[in-house]
Parts: sequence; C-alpha cells; structure tokens
Amino acid sequence: MFDKIGQFIINAADVLGGYPLFFLLIGGGLYLLVSSGFVSLRCLPAAMRELRRKPSKEGRESGQISSIQALASVVAATIGLGNIAGVAIALVVGGPGAIFWMWISAIVGMATKYHEGVLAIRYKGKDDKGNPQGGPMHIIEQGLGMKWKPLAKFFSVAGMFGTLCIMNANQLTEAFMTTFTTPDGIQNSALLTKVGGVLGLDNVPTFRLLFGITVAMIVSVVILGGIKRIARVATVMVPFMVGLYFCMVLYIIICNIHGVPAVFGRIFSEAFNLDAGIGALAGIAIIGARRAALVNDAGIGTASIMHGASNNREPVREGLVAMLGPSIDSGLVCTLTAVAILLCGDIEVQGVQGLAVAMKAFRNGIPYGDILLMCVVICFALSSMFSYSFYGTSCATYLFGTRSGKLYRWFFLASLVVFAIVPIEAAVGACDLFYALMAIPTMTCVLMLSPKVRALTSEYFSRKQNNSK
Repeated sequence: MFDKIGQFIINAADVLGGYPLFFLLIGGGLYLLVSSGFVSLRCLPAAMRELRRKPSKEGRESGQISSIQALASVVAATIGLGNIAGVAIALVVGGPGAIFWMWISAIVGMATKYHEGVLAIRYKGKDDKGNPQGGPMHIIEQGLGMKWKPLAKFFSVAGMFGTLCIMNANQLTEAFMTTFTTPDGIQNSALLTKVGGVLGLDNVPTFRLLFGITVAMIVSVVILGGIKRIARVATVMVPFMVGLYFCMVLYIIICNIHGVPAVFGRIFSEAFNLDAGIGALAGIAIIGARRAALVNDAGIGTASIMHGASNNREPVREGLVAMLGPSIDSGLVCTLTAVAILLCGDIEVQGVQGLAVAMKAFRNGIPYGDILLMCVVICFALSSMFSYSFYGTSCATYLFGTRSGKLYRWFFLASLVVFAIVPIEAAVGACDLFYALMAIPTMTCVLMLSPKVRALTSEYFSRKQNNSK
C-alpha cells in the first residue's frame, strides 16, 4: 500500500513539477523580470544599501522582526540540504548543464522575490489575536478580494504539508548514518536490536526512528519559542554556516585550480547541448528549474510569509531586501556545491542520490571533509527546519486560528520523525508535488498584482529622487 502511495506521489510530482512548474516559475518570473525593468539587476546596489539601514522605531509595532532578520530567516530556510543534496541530485539526474538553469532561476527568482516582498508588506494581514501576518493567503485575500479566498485556502492547505521539511529530515538522517556509522555497527548494536524488538523493526529503521526523535527534540527548543526566537537563532547561524562552507569549497578550488575552467566549460556546454535532441535539452532545463524551486523558494510563497512578519512599513524597501535571497542560495551556495562535486566527485551513479554524492566529493577533496560537511549539513538542515515550522504554522493559523497554529508545531515535530524513515525517492517526490501546488496560487496573485508593484516601485524611487534634491 505504502509503495503505491509513494509511486503515486512521484508520478504526480513528475507531472506538476515538469513543464507546468517550469513555465509557471521561469516563464512567470521572466515576465516579472522584464516588466519590472530588470529590477533584480537594476536595483541590486539599492538592495545592498538596505542591508545597512537601521530599522525605524515607528514601524516596530507593524511586525515581529526586522527586515534583516526576515532575510536571515528566509535564507536560513532556503540554505538547507537543497543546496547540497538538491544540487547533487540535479547533477546526477540532469548533468552539469542543470546548474546553468539554476543560475537563470536565481536571476529570475530575484525578480519574483522582489514582487513577493513588496506585496507582503502592502497586503499584510493579522491573525485572530491581532498579530501581523504575511504570505500569499493574505495577499490574495486583500489584494485580489474575498472572491479569491478559496485560492488563499488552497495555498494554506498545500503550505501546511509543503513546509514539513520532508527532504531535510530524510537526508540529514542519511548523512549522519553515512558519516558516523557502519552497516555492521548498526546491525550488531545490542541497543538497536533491543529497541527494534519492542517496536517490531529492524536495526536500520530503528536507528532512523531514534535519530528522527533526537532531531525533533532539538528543533522543538527553537520553534516552540516562536518567530522571534527563530529569527535570533537564524541571524547567528546563517553567517557561520555560509562562511564555513565557503572556506571548505575555497580549499577544494585552490587544491584543484587546474580543473576549474573545465568545470565551468561543462556547465555551459551541456546547458545547451543539442546532441541529444531538443527534448533532452528541455529536460535538463526543467531539472535545473525544479531543483532551484526547492532551493530558493521564489514563486513558492514561503518568503512572503516571513517578510510579511517584518516591521518594515515601506513595501519597496522590503522587496529590495527580499530579492537578495536567491543570489545567496541559488547563486553563491549552489555554485559552491556544484564546483566542489564536479572537481572531486562522481555524478555517474545509479538512482536518485543526493547527499551521498556530495559527501564523497568533500571526502575526496578535504581531509576529513565528510565530517566537516556533516557539521555544515546539520546547521543547514536545522536552520531550514526552524524557519519552515513558522511557514506551516502561519498557514495553519490562517485556516484554523492561532490555537491550531500551536498544535501544528507539534505536528511538524512529529513529521520530522516520520520522514526520517521514508525512502528518498518518495521524499523528493512529495517535496516537488507540494511545492508545485503552492506555486500555483502564489504566482497567480503575484502576476495579477504586478502592475501594483510597478506603481509602488515608481512612486518610491521618484519620491526618493525628489527628497535627494
């Protein structure tokens, strides 16, 4: 029965996460990029300046966290195992050319996230206790009108399940087993045999179950403290984990500097390789875009939930901060991962393999590289879980009220245990399916309200120019 359910999820993900998701995210994002006058490129200097801006005292009552904390929390969510395992999967399934399309998705995603950030502040909502809330559900309800509320509910239902950190829980467990255990050690463990005997499980599923419970307990310490604790932890973890990861990849690049030109040559050449036909080229592009959707979340709607909690009262300024996210995760971190794997790894493997491929590459490239990568992976995975719990809680709160939001956190913690056990193919398929379902209402409202974003952008920069005179 479970095998049939898993196969159904994979098939549904292949349908929705194929051409429909590609045209929706990339096609819709390209429209937003062009119609906005290439905002993600034109306004990049302005976005960088926003990082140095101190939050205004007047706006503190309009949100729960600052814009910088919102960005850190979004990046904490997106810089997860998708940046390592997701990139490895893209390389294994689609080849080096898939990375080029991830870059395109990053540029396009910056424009999409700009629109999401602007709309998150412009159409900010409140929960039943008066706390400021954001996200596609509020944007749809306030921006498009109450007749579109079923679409808002559709997003919230998909968001409750799409933000359960399915892949992160699964791949973190797999990484820990690969790095710190051996098959013989697990099979010969008296403790696992005893516990598994009580539960009616073999030693491997028992280990996964116990590890999932441990992760859930760690995550609970942060997420049960609410959005402010999540934001505080994110602002500390994000610089540390990105900095450490950058140093690791820099070491690999320096030690293999002669191979770097060939790596980028493969990425560009295979991105437009027509030897296998147009169908194969389209497949590579779709794989890259599909993995990018899981990495930067542009057009998925989760970023607008976090930015909607910002105390920033200026929609355009929030949009400028929001659009920096894809440049960090899909641009910088994913490129670092791809270069490291292509220099020291092997992508010619059978089946859907993600983290195992990355771990082998780092083990080959750095002394004790797999252990160092494991430290980064733990930070990446946990930071994603912290932020994603808030996303799902916001969706549950919108549907059922603040009391149900608290119950959802416990449901989220329980899901970490469940998804630590399921096969990776089903985990990847479930992620893709729910993300595709979330993208439909998100991109619908963003595209329909894009003229409003352009008007707000024009008014903001005109006002700023007049003030400078």
